[in-house]
Formats: sequence, C-alpha cells, structure tokens
Amino acid sequence: MVLKNVFPTLIAAAGALCLAGSALAQIKVGVVSSASGPIALVGIPQKNTVALLPKEVAGQKIEYFSLDDASDPTASVSAVKKLINEDKVDALIGPSGSPNAMGVIQFAAEAGVPMFAPVGTAAVVLPMTEQKKWVFKTTQNDDLIANALVEHMKATGIKSVSLIGTADPYGENWAKVMTELLAAANIKLLTSESFQRRDTSVTAQALKTLAARPEAVLIAAPGSSAVLPQATLFDQGYKGRFYQTHGAALDDFLKLGGKKVEGTILAASGMLVLGDMPASNPIKAIATKYVADYEKLYGSKPATFGANVYDAGLLLQAAIPAALKKGKPGTAEFRAALREAIEHTKELAATQGVYNMSAADHSGFDKRGRELITVKNGQWAALK
Repeated sequence: MVLKNVFPTLIAAAGALCLAGSALAQIKVGVVSSASGPIALVGIPQKNTVALLPKEVAGQKIEYFSLDDASDPTASVSAVKKLINEDKVDALIGPSGSPNAMGVIQFAAEAGVPMFAPVGTAAVVLPMTEQKKWVFKTTQNDDLIANALVEHMKATGIKSVSLIGTADPYGENWAKVMTELLAAANIKLLTSESFQRRDTSVTAQALKTLAARPEAVLIAAPGSSAVLPQATLFDQGYKGRFYQTHGAALDDFLKLGGKKVEGTILAASGMLVLGDMPASNPIKAIATKYVADYEKLYGSKPATFGANVYDAGLLLQAAIPAALKKGKPGTAEFRAALREAIEHTKELAATQGVYNMSAADHSGFDKRGRELITVKNGQWAALK
C-alpha cells in the first residue's frame, strides 16, 4: 500500500525535475562560422569563441548549436535553414563572411529570428529594410573606419590614392564609401581594382596600380586575402604608403606579410593594442578578460574577429531579461521581443567599442570603437 503511494510520487517528482531542466535549456542560439576554407583565419577564432559565450541568463540556460560552412555561401544557407527549421533557434550568430551573411538575411527575417552578423560590410544593415531590421552587426561600419583613414591621409598630405579590394560585398562597399569620402576630402582616387579572395595572383591589378603612381594604396580585403595585394606591390617596388581596413586586424596578417607589411596603417578595434590603451577606456577591461579567457582555453590569443562573436554574446546577455518579460523562449513572441530589446541597447561597453543601437543604426558604434594602428617592428602599435 505504501509502495503504491510512493512510486507515483517519485515518478511525478522525476517528471517535474525533467520539465524544470527542459525549461532551463529553452534558449537556443545557432552559430555559423567559416572554420575551414579560404576565410578560416576569420572563422576559427569565431567558432572557438562560442565556448566563452554566456551559458545562463536570467535563470534560463542557453544552448549553442555551432556549424561550419567551410567559407561557402551556399553551405551558409543550408546551415541557417537547418538551425531555424530543425533546431528552432531563437537567435543566430554568423556567418563569418560578408557574402555568406548577405545570402542568409532573408531566411532569418522570414523566420523572425534575430541575427548577429560578425562581418565587415555595412551592407548587412544598410540601407535599413524590413529584412535587415532583423540583423545586428558586431563590427564597425565601413564609414566609421574609412573616415579615420581619410582623416589621416588628409592630415599627412596625401593627395592621390589607389584602391584594391575584394570582388564581393566587402570590397564593393569599401569602394563606394572611399569614393565618396576621398572626393569630399579633395583626394584623387586614381584607380580601383578588384580580385577574388581565392586568387593566388594579383599581378595585373598591381601593375595597373603602379602605373597610376598613387601616393597611397588602400587594400580592402578581409583576413589573409589582405596580404596578397600588398605583398605583390611591395615586390614590384612600390614605395608609397599602405593603408588597410579592419579586415586585416589579425596577427596572421603580420605573420604572413612579414617585412612587406611594416608601416601599414589601419583603423580597427583598440583590442589590437590593449597595452597602449589607458585604463579609463571603456573597452579595456572587457577586451582584456576576453583575451585572457581565450588564451587560457586555447593557448593562443584570439583575432579581433572572435571578439565580434563575443560581443554578440554580450548583446544577447543584455537583451534576454527584457525579452523574457514578453514571451517564452522558442516562441515568435520571444524572438520579436529579443529583436526589439537588442535594438534598444544603450551604452553597452564590449570588446569592440560601445554599442548604442537604434531603429536606424544596427551597428551602434561611435569613435570609441576605433583606433588608428600601425605595424611597427612586426607588431601592432597605436599610431601616435
């Protein structure tokens, strides 16, 4: 008689515990990174950073589903569809590449799933549309970085520039932004060449650039692809100044380029030069913690591209409590509330800068999100 009463009670208690455990694991986040393929130098630190993202927020555990698209935009689409339709994720982080991210926006928007794009091109959030309102960018927009470079060109007397960029949304948007900014600064854009990320030679583009005799050359390319045009021009005897975008902001740029990238100037996150940053800078403590935690886990320092994923985690952490008040994880109401909460982020200090989002600005950075940096003795150094 006693056993008959005890077993149902135990079964009910066990069931309650299972339901409680299930409830705690309701928030699902999908991550798509290019941990292999041509942009693996970007994707590997992003994939690795998933282990450092928040595990629990406001009493709700977060489960991450990480997929590798091998740098292939078609595979990015398949991965995102799987995460949305099969894994039922509440948010997406990725993909790593600009073309990859551009190709999946419509699917995230149609499903009503907020998406953090850790990519270079501003085209993922600008111009703002009904689809792009579901996308938030965790890298500095091209114009913020480009303004710093053009200001430096003007201040140092540069009168003519040539551009070599990738033939994709990243390079194309940089060409558009620089054309406008250079014209406004009365600096001549002499030539604008493009190449594919997979190319092993840019000799033709380099020869055309040399023939124009620019005082400076800007390379607009992400990851390891940023090295080839500069190395080619160096080998062909170019003696002018080299500028790079924040796409080159990784230690592998220094390793691959060697002496050929010495003296390069770029604008990027201050994370590259934490040692030169005053303690009062709002990003220093957060970026220092990220670098230390990553190094402890993997034995090496992360590229800033990994920090873009880390910041996505910080934005989620800040937005989830407000979203939980309007819906349960796994529902359309929760995802819509999450999107709205992210859009209202104010003064959130992170590794890449300070985020102030709005309906019109889904990147949210100001000048606190960039530093002028140079390559000095094979190392990154704040430009003084």
